[in-house]
Amino acid sequence: MKKRVAIVTGVSRLRGIGRSICLALAAQGHDICFSYFQAYDNDMPWGAEPNSIEIISQEIRDIGARCCHLEMDLRKTDAAMHILDLAEKKLGPASTLINNATYSTASSIKSINGPMLDQHYEVNVRANVLLTQAFIKRIAANQAGRIINISSGQSLGPMPEELAYAMTKNAIDHMTQALATTLAASGITINSVNPGPTDTGWMTAELADQLKEASPNGRIGQPEDAAKIVAFLASEEAAWITGQIIHSEGGFDRYKRWG
Repeated sequence: MKKRVAIVTGVSRLRGIGRSICLALAAQGHDICFSYFQAYDNDMPWGAEPNSIEIISQEIRDIGARCCHLEMDLRKTDAAMHILDLAEKKLGPASTLINNATYSTASSIKSINGPMLDQHYEVNVRANVLLTQAFIKRIAANQAGRIINISSGQSLGPMPEELAYAMTKNAIDHMTQALATTLAASGITINSVNPGPTDTGWMTAELADQLKEASPNGRIGQPEDAAKIVAFLASEEAAWITGQIIHSEGGFDRYKRWG
């Protein structure tokens, strides 16, 4: 496979899906440009990990891929331009885009408010749409392209305590299906991957046990599970797959979990 360049957003945690995607794509022959925003991690219970960006970058290089990265608040309207500019300057034109970054805080119909909705929309919808638009405009005419969005299975069952997250992520699944026909004529595929409940360090031990009880094989997803699917969809072998929402949940029973 000819050397390709992949952009991956939302890469900062050593147990994160973003890191695993970067390593899987690097092993497949991609050079990697990734973005991160540690201010978000610092606001979350898990916090930002010291030196994680340097560690992930070195892991990518150890595989034999080139790597560049930048810290970027995706709420900025010019974020897509800066990310694509860096990728082109350091590695060359991107042929693969992984919209992995997300914004998620607990929100129910009782607690939700305007600013909370705006933050979810700016990262989960607007940033992904603008990145996808910029990527499509810049991809070389004779180069097959891959766009892969990370979803969350919000269409499969209730997410009553993550209302803002569920609504905004659902918009990306709709974009995936809406663009598939248009992009196929240009040799670009677009798909979404729902990795299901995944152990990336955010779960409490109590929640992890509850999720395992709702999983028929007694485990929850690992970041590598999602990365394997993304790597396949980014490969030449997946050229005939587009417009799909792929649910990789190991048989997880949402209704058993939430009722």
